[in-house]
Amino acid sequence: MSVQNKHFLNTPASLVLDSLRGLCAVNPKLVLDEQNKTVYLGSHDKSKVALLCGGGSGHEPAHAGFVGEGILTGAVCGNVFASPNASQVLRGIELVDNDKGTVIIVKNYTGDVLNFGLAKEQYAALHPEKTEQVKFVIVGDDVAVGKTQGSIVGRRGLAGTVLVYKIAGALADRGGSLDDVFNMAQWVASNVVTIGVGLEHCHVPGTAPAVSHLQESEIEIGMGIHNEAGNRRLAPCPPLNELIPQLLDMLTSTSDPERSFLPFQGEKGKDEVVLLVNNLGGISELELGAIVGEARRALHSRGVVVHRVLSGSFMTSLNMPGFSITLLLLPSEGNGSSPSTSLLLSLLDEPADAPGWKWSSRTAPPPQPQLAPAVSEVAKEASGSPLKAAEPASCKASVERACRAVIAAEPEITRMDTIAGDGDCGLTLKAGAEAVLKKLSDGRIDGNDLVGSIITVAQVAEEAMGGTSGALYSIFFSALAQGLRSQSAAGETVTPEEWSNALTYALNKLYTYTRARPPSRTLVDPLSAFVETLAQSAGRDSAAAVQAAASAAERTKDIEAKAGRSAYVEGDRLKQERVADPGAWGVKTILESLLG
Repeated sequence: MSVQNKHFLNTPASLVLDSLRGLCAVNPKLVLDEQNKTVYLGSHDKSKVALLCGGGSGHEPAHAGFVGEGILTGAVCGNVFASPNASQVLRGIELVDNDKGTVIIVKNYTGDVLNFGLAKEQYAALHPEKTEQVKFVIVGDDVAVGKTQGSIVGRRGLAGTVLVYKIAGALADRGGSLDDVFNMAQWVASNVVTIGVGLEHCHVPGTAPAVSHLQESEIEIGMGIHNEAGNRRLAPCPPLNELIPQLLDMLTSTSDPERSFLPFQGEKGKDEVVLLVNNLGGISELELGAIVGEARRALHSRGVVVHRVLSGSFMTSLNMPGFSITLLLLPSEGNGSSPSTSLLLSLLDEPADAPGWKWSSRTAPPPQPQLAPAVSEVAKEASGSPLKAAEPASCKASVERACRAVIAAEPEITRMDTIAGDGDCGLTLKAGAEAVLKKLSDGRIDGNDLVGSIITVAQVAEEAMGGTSGALYSIFFSALAQGLRSQSAAGETVTPEEWSNALTYALNKLYTYTRARPPSRTLVDPLSAFVETLAQSAGRDSAAAVQAAASAAERTKDIEAKAGRSAYVEGDRLKQERVADPGAWGVKTILESLLG
């Protein structure tokens, strides 16, 4: 997988400040110190403990996106993947100065720990009366770094840091004392674990274009948020139902001597957690939803009780295509030295007025999604006596032949649609063809009941194909069934002329729902050519009609798109490539194999 090297920016040097200015536009309650790349809550209640965080930029919304009432008071930002210097941090401490004290929370990276720690000591030297009013919390939640490897540097700070922000910030907002807020932050930091996985590295704006770090089929478990290498690679990329259990093993293991960071009990109902699934920057929401669902399912199958599920971009790594899973292990019963589960959850559920904090249901997820009652599969059969094909067996064979031709043509149609559209046309038609073949096998489609069979095809187009093409096919076949029923008497064999009249009726019905008219570089081009040519011979010359459809499909190579997805593609490129419209090619394929 190649690294995405392009970015939207003014200049790499101005990117961090430009982004902070944008954040302040989103949240007008923020104040920006441009010189020190620091944002803070201008209206902070000085009778409450302040929370200050920060680190290198490139992890947005962390850290500045979490500045707001109920969470962080201020954030000090370095350049991309670079810690802010001690002078910046010292200014940040001064900007959030208050009567009750400040808790500094940093991820466990050498630059962050040293620069924030130095600033803390400088502040104490300048304000000896406030030496005890600034506390320091280091978060290292990564389980990819084993105990031996991390014996000196410790574990890296990842998305679990955000849970420390949120829970400690809510307690501070309630008026908690400095020691209470500090101890809460320390407790959360000590009971959270995270593991990340990536498809590829991210690219840092302003650096040379990066080459692929991983092979096309590889993924890397344990990849850090600054492009640090993980602890192992897998190839090929496993499905989620195999990958997620491996990640959970690393998070919850009590037998791995290099991990076992938290006292998971491994017994059904004994372990209670908060689940946070974090987008590292380049994963689609579609994929992230599947990851969340699989993580919840896998935890439930292990007997782990999930009290809350959080999902979204919390701690990113620029445009890294990857995700991380974080578990906060809630205290077991009888552990008097820990905060109660109810307190932790109530703090997590408290509203936070910061754009980086994501929506939460504030309730535990059910073991399984709530599902609508299943609809009994009752065939939507046409009323009246069935109409027959002239040769029922031949009709059934023709339909099967057309389906297999569409399936065989899928790669070529997909290639066309990759250039001319969104790349899904071939697979959509293939899905419809495979579903029709199943109905043929089940006896739902045959030549002894044409109207019922065509209605079944219309249902298949709607359900198996979906999207625009599925709707167009379904409308056409539904109207074709109407046209046949109105043209023929019950129990009769349908004549060629009745077929032609029904097809004309169906085409006109289709025109009610689409503006596409030939020549439009859509499936309407070959379909209308077929129907109109067939009508000229009263349905007797199907060969000429098929040839007209094929010619119309070929001509779409030189037509400017006026409808469909192709209408949004650069016209000159389509003409240069001389790619036929994939939808039109699908109709051509069906007609040639059905009647050829």
